This record gives sequence, C-alpha cells and structure tokens, in this order.
Amino acid sequence: MEDLRMGCRNKFGMTFIPCKSLAIILLSMTGFLSGCTDPNVVIDQTKEISNRNWSYVNKIKYDVNITDADARYNLYLNLRVTGDYKYANLFTLVSQRGPDGKKSVVRYEFKLANPDGEWLGKGTGNIYNYQKLFLPQYKFPAKGIYHIEIEQNMRDNPLREVSDVGLRVEKIK
Repeated sequence: MEDLRMGCRNKFGMTFIPCKSLAIILLSMTGFLSGCTDPNVVIDQTKEISNRNWSYVNKIKYDVNITDADARYNLYLNLRVTGDYKYANLFTLVSQRGPDGKKSVVRYEFKLANPDGEWLGKGTGNIYNYQKLFLPQYKFPAKGIYHIEIEQNMRDNPLREVSDVGLRVEKIK
C-alpha cells in the first residue's frame, strides 16, 4: 500500500490524490475561505444593469437584516460605470422601509469625476468602480428586515453606461 501523503498512481502511471485526502483538502480550503469574510459586513452586493442602461423603473432592491439596533452602521453605494458615462456625478433616490412599515426617501449626489474629467473611481480598462459612503454612522431604529431601493434620479432615462449598482452595509466596530 502506497503512502497516502504521496498520492496514488493509476494504471497510466499518473499520480492522483485519493478521495479521502481530497475531501479533507477541500473542506480545509472552504473553512479558510469562509473565514476571510468580514463579520461586520451585513450585506455587500452588486446587481448588473441590463445593457448598461439604468431606467427609472429599474430600482435596485435589497433586504437587509439588522440584528443589532444599538449598533451604528455605514451604508455605501457600490457603482460601476464605463468611461463613456457622460456625467461627472450621479443623483439617486434611496428609499428605506423598516419593520414598522414607515418609508423614507432621500436624494443623494455622488461625485464621480473632477471638473477636468478625471475619474475618481478605481479603473480597470474602461470600467470605473466606486464605493461611496452615503449614510455614515447610521443607527437603524429597530431590529428587523429593512427594504432598501436605489433608483437613478438623473434627467436621462435610461441613464447610459452604468454597468452595476449595489449596496454595502457594515457595522461599525
């Protein structure tokens, strides 16, 4: 019997890892990778905008489960635009409906470029990524599920060259 640490050879002389050893390796890697997530992040998701055309009716919706109403949270807009996006800013409407059913809507402006046209986001090729803080040190009124919607609020409909929009909510340590 061959040493399992060295693997086994099949009839073609190729070395392979036995199933039992492979299972142990995969479980270890899964545990390691899942341990890499930030425990303070409640949600960090991005949704692709079809054909890079964000229309008014295409509201980006998230359900956020708040388990600690005593904590403070930072809320960020995740955004990707192409280099062909024609504005230096982005206006959005962010609506929030809490467990009590009350709805609030706030308009935000996000600066995306300097007056000289230089993009402020991190660029890869023709895509620019942004993570913009829009609600710092926010205290949710109660525990429960909050329904958050992000709607573009520019004059153009659809708003072209927006490829992804998302939300990040993180508990402040």
